Amino acid sequence: MITSEQKKEIIEKFGKNSQDTGDSKVQIALLTARINDLQAHFKANPKDHASRRGLLKLVGQRRSLLKYVRERDIDEYRKLISDLGLRK
Repeated sequence: MITSEQKKEIIEKFGKNSQDTGDSKVQIALLTARINDLQAHFKANPKDHASRRGLLKLVGQRRSLLKYVRERDIDEYRKLISDLGLRK
């Protein structure tokens, strides 16, 4: 799980201020942190199919938010995916 300190750091890094949790960039960064955290869980528990379904829902949600950001501002989208290490 992501600790509250890690969550605050992500919000401050990608948001306009420390209270800006609704910004799509912040939501994408938080989803990415949760997805990366779950990767280690699946290495230890490969047969956990219920959690895998939740992971796929998180990935889909992140994909739709990324699409929204890409349609709004392509430069912001490119900066975001490079900061998060998504896509090559």
